[in-house]
This record gives sequence, structure tokens and C-alpha cells, in this order.
Amino acid sequence: MCLAWSIIALPAYYILPVRSGTWLGRAGISAGFRLYVAVLARLGVYRFDLSELDGLRRESGVILAPNHPRLIDAVVLLACHPNLACVMKTELMNNAFLGAGSRLARFICNSPPRRMMKEAIAALNNGGVLLLFPEGTRSVRAPVNEFQLTVGAIAKHAKVPVLTAMIETDSAYLSKGWPILRVPRLPIIYRIRLGRRFNPPADAQQFTRDLQAYFCHELASAPQPESLRCNTAHESG
Repeated sequence: MCLAWSIIALPAYYILPVRSGTWLGRAGISAGFRLYVAVLARLGVYRFDLSELDGLRRESGVILAPNHPRLIDAVVLLACHPNLACVMKTELMNNAFLGAGSRLARFICNSPPRRMMKEAIAALNNGGVLLLFPEGTRSVRAPVNEFQLTVGAIAKHAKVPVLTAMIETDSAYLSKGWPILRVPRLPIIYRIRLGRRFNPPADAQQFTRDLQAYFCHELASAPQPESLRCNTAHESG
């Protein structure tokens, strides 16, 4: 699906004006991932509970900050909003499957940091929703990794709120270190619920500490794979 979309996205990036191209790129990615999520559910691979995301489509000019337990997280969230700007690792922007579509949608490279901040603020000022994982990468301990300052810094400079989202799943499938050929037990239970909305912070460092404490509290009773619980116990020891 991504390669098929690239055939359209690559010439569209050079032909269409920025505003039209961005709209097409984001809407196309959202529609494609929505179809993908529907197929996974229809085949019985996943049991998705996304009912609490119904109001997400009405959001604009806000940072969406979820935890990041699995590789599929961004795919599911992008499926739920047609104007989501995603901060991506730079190497993914050059990926044959994702690169053309990501550039058309004006997704944002995570480096260099100064340019990333500038482009993220511009996307928010244009009414987009910025998808940014506070952990920076997939969780390797329960319930979350150490949070980075990025969400707080962008929210402070853009003067926008931060909307949290809690992702819960009962399977370690697509977690960090999962063997590519290992088959999980199906169906996989996967739920996303919207959490607290934080006002634009005055202090990014204090905000980051408060944000991480909130996630730890909200996810304390969420199902966690044994590998993450072991990592947490090891670090505590």
C-alpha cells in the first residue's frame, strides 16, 4: 500500500502547491492507514478499541502526546485524524516505503533539532495536530521510558496545549526487540484512550517531569509484557 501511494505522492510533491500537496499527503496517508487498520480488525489479527478517539478528528493546533509501546502506534493514530503532522526519524524519511508519502504530507524530520522545532511550530500554527511521542522511541521498560524535553519545548514556544493519549495492549508484538519472524498469539487487544489536556507550559523541564508522572500513574495498571517488567525490575535493582 505504501509503495502504491508513493507512485502518486512522488510526482505530486513536485507538481502541487505546498498547501494542496500537504492536504493530499496527510489525507491520503490517513485513508490508507484507516483501510489497513480495518483489514487487521476484519482478519481477526487485532481487536481495536478506538472509540475514545472519536473526538480527535475535531482537534487542531494541539500536540498529541501518546506513549509508544509498539511499532503500529503511529499507524493507528494517523488513521484517526486527516491532518496529523508526524515527527519522524530522519532515516525513515529516506525509506523507499515511507519517504515519498511523508515528504508530500510535510512530515517533520527529528534532526537537526532547530529545524524540527521551527517546522513543528509552523505545522501547529497552520491548524495541524502534531503527533510526537514524549519517549522518543518505543518503550523498553514499564510503563514508559524516560521522557524527552521535546514535547514541552515545542508546546512552550508554540503556546499550544498538549493532549495525552494512553495506548494499552496485551501483546509484545512489534515491541522493541521483537523477532521479525516470531508469530504472536492472536487476536491482539489494542486500546487507545484520550487522557488529560495540559496547558502550554512555562517551564519545559518541570512540564516533562509532570507529564511522565501522569503517564506512570495512568498506565500503572495497564497490561505489560514480561520483558518490560523485567527491564524495570532490573533498573530498580
